Amino acid sequence: MEFFIISMLNGLSYGLLLFMLSSGLTLIFSMMGVLNFAHASFYMLGAYVGYTISQVIGFWPALVLAPLVVGAMGALFERLCLRKVHKYGHVAELLITFGLSYVILELVQLVWGRIALEFRPPEVLRGPAFTLINHSVDGLKILWGAAPVDMCSAADVAIRVVCSPFPATRGFMMLVALIMLGSVWLLLTRTRVGLVIQASLTHPDAVEALGHNVPRVFMMVFGFGAALAGLAGVIGGSTYLTEPAMAATVGSIIFVVVVVGGLGSLSGAFLASLLIGVVQTFAVAFDYSVLSLLDQFGVQVSAALRGNSLTKLTLSQIAPILPYLFLVLILIFRPKGLLGNREG
Repeated sequence: MEFFIISMLNGLSYGLLLFMLSSGLTLIFSMMGVLNFAHASFYMLGAYVGYTISQVIGFWPALVLAPLVVGAMGALFERLCLRKVHKYGHVAELLITFGLSYVILELVQLVWGRIALEFRPPEVLRGPAFTLINHSVDGLKILWGAAPVDMCSAADVAIRVVCSPFPATRGFMMLVALIMLGSVWLLLTRTRVGLVIQASLTHPDAVEALGHNVPRVFMMVFGFGAALAGLAGVIGGSTYLTEPAMAATVGSIIFVVVVVGGLGSLSGAFLASLLIGVVQTFAVAFDYSVLSLLDQFGVQVSAALRGNSLTKLTLSQIAPILPYLFLVLILIFRPKGLLGNREG
């Protein structure tokens, strides 16, 4: 039971990190119609800028300042570059953001080097948030923080005790992602700023007539989306690894999330992120092949089938391709995505 709970929490935490990334991309696309290929690069920038600030004034100020710095960079890019090519259509926008992703990668390697950095979380987030203790006699119980060594062992060899800690960094990641979801939803649906942003997309002339600067609104939206990616970078970089390859690691996955959830749908991105996170985590956790499952159920397998490499493939080996398989199925059977309202 503790294995299922910890695996589910790990899947949800990874899914919520994907949502923190995809929410900014979804926001930019839904408001501006721009698919930003450099979005994962802003995530990487958030991690590196957060690391640098944390070395000087600590992690908590970096958690606030790094997204602001990355957001300002994103707004500046929109103002000086993206706005110039917007009139040439989506292809030009894709190409310029694609080029930006490589520029950011090279700049990161020039400034911070090519090796991974040790971006350590603050002391309060080190160690487990709680520990699940599964005792064969006393049952399952939760202990906040790390469990003492004597609680994770038994003098009697007939008694089985399993301690499963859940990292505090993952718990903090989940908390921040949920707060961010609520904040973005409230901003877009319950504030005057959100109404102006949404009206700028559908009725730009009317918004201009009311005295609002529509290009500036779009610049703020792009900067805000980049800031969300920067926030995810600070948390993801301190939880996992801060390295130049971190953008490439999640870059394709977040586009899968956006398409599967539905282009421009924030709730769809949230649902798709959780589904992909949980499915991938359990695929890695349940490391079974077709051959091992047949053996467990006592099914007689021929020598030819045992020698087939396909039957030896484990679920963890094909876990990386599951999101893309999900993407293909969604595009075939529901091109609008899970909760989307348009196909492109």
